[in-house]
Amino acid sequence: MTAPPPPWRRTPSPRRRAAKQMLSQELIVKTALEILAAEGIDAVSMRRVAQQLETGPASLYAYVANKEELDELMLDAALSEVPCPEPDPQRWTEQVKEQVRHQIRAMMAYPGIAKVAWQTPIPVTPNSLRQGEVMLQLLRAGGLDLQQAVFAGDALSTYTKAFAYEASGWTFGDYDPEKMSERERQMADYMRSLPASAFPNLLQAGEFFTADTSQARLEFALEAFVAGLAAMVRK
Repeated sequence: MTAPPPPWRRTPSPRRRAAKQMLSQELIVKTALEILAAEGIDAVSMRRVAQQLETGPASLYAYVANKEELDELMLDAALSEVPCPEPDPQRWTEQVKEQVRHQIRAMMAYPGIAKVAWQTPIPVTPNSLRQGEVMLQLLRAGGLDLQQAVFAGDALSTYTKAFAYEASGWTFGDYDPEKMSERERQMADYMRSLPASAFPNLLQAGEFFTADTSQARLEFALEAFVAGLAAMVRK
């Protein structure tokens, strides 16, 4: 039998609410990500996060300037899961491809984060900067000079965000299945109406643009890109 508490010690009422967590930027971002995961990017707003934290929107602005900064901080939190490997000159091409894959997975871990990444041309949050530096280190480990590494890193970043953005749209249902199905039917009918003699290759390309070939297309692009970089180094 459990002894009752002594009379001088207060027993909290069952309905008494636990003390709220101390407000901080970390807590705001964590709460925003929870809303994002449960309800999608359109549900995330300063007001919605404040409601979840049982406070007023004005109190959030001491830690986050606006919704745009909150978006960038959510992206940064997602990128915190991406590893930062030590460059290995013997396998730099594989490391570059692995880094792109890791970044894509991180941006697809939450609905809408890839969209934030796409709409943020030059993110300057800690993990975004760290990922940019890591990619440049990997590329330079392969023998590229700084300008080549910067241009290559920029191209890889653009492709990575574009691939994650498109793939996220399918993964999280951003596209209306009925509308897409109708559009695909219309496109197929239109393509069949074209003269085969004028578009002999294009009319046969459709089979390679499906959800099943998505990963293969990514791997082909990465292989072609790093092979081109490696050839530049050998010259």
